[in-house]
Amino acid sequence: MFSIWSDNGRPVRVVCVTSGGTTVPLEHRCVRYIDNFSSGHRGATSTEYFVKAGYAVIFLHRRGTCQPYCRYLPEDSFLEFFELTNESTIQVCESHAEDVKKAIRDYHAAVDGGLLLKIPFTSIFDYLQILHIVAISMECLGPFGMFYLAAAVSDFYVPWEDMAEHKIQSAGGPLDMRLAPVPKMLSLLRKEWAPTAFCISFKADLALRKYQMHVVVANELVTRKEEVVVVTDGEKIKVCRDEQHSEVEEKLIDLLVERHSQYI
Repeated sequence: MFSIWSDNGRPVRVVCVTSGGTTVPLEHRCVRYIDNFSSGHRGATSTEYFVKAGYAVIFLHRRGTCQPYCRYLPEDSFLEFFELTNESTIQVCESHAEDVKKAIRDYHAAVDGGLLLKIPFTSIFDYLQILHIVAISMECLGPFGMFYLAAAVSDFYVPWEDMAEHKIQSAGGPLDMRLAPVPKMLSLLRKEWAPTAFCISFKADLALRKYQMHVVVANELVTRKEEVVVVTDGEKIKVCRDEQHSEVEEKLIDLLVERHSQYI
């Protein structure tokens, strides 16, 4: 369970990390949908480094995407991890034993320490509603709260009142559908939901001015695991993976924690 107060009476630093892509349902009883693909690797990796830095993390993630402390486990079926030693005993295969032990140990340390709360979403409707609830719940933290918005959020959607009730039938011929822009939640987050929280977006540079983000993180698809550019109101800093830091997120989170400290 989260406690927002530390032993010295000051609020604990809490970050809401959003991760993975949202779906756009095409029917109320959804069969078909439009998907924004994202593996969730950036959000899951960043969550681990935020926990390491002492933050309590609310991990708002797409179901089925990459999870903190599970990134080093093989992508095979989990049944590949285990073997039967006899009819009643199951054990982890030796080839996976160290990775599984580390994942279990680190995950339980974060959860038992009150530093990790995972909340899943699937659709754009789930995402916006849950983010709203989380944001207004974090408003009391003031500048000790942070939002790290790494989710791949849909730009367009089908409004609920315009959806078909049941599965759209192909017998009717070609499908014509008009999509509406998704409501701009960044403005609401900054101005109404949690106006004094420290906000980091993965949108274009214009988010600094248009949505009053404190930091924007930019990356190219092909080099996203090697380098990112951190943009603030006064500077642009290239953050690169190197021999000492095997993951670019390690240096990125170090920099963001430093900027958050300056903001507080």
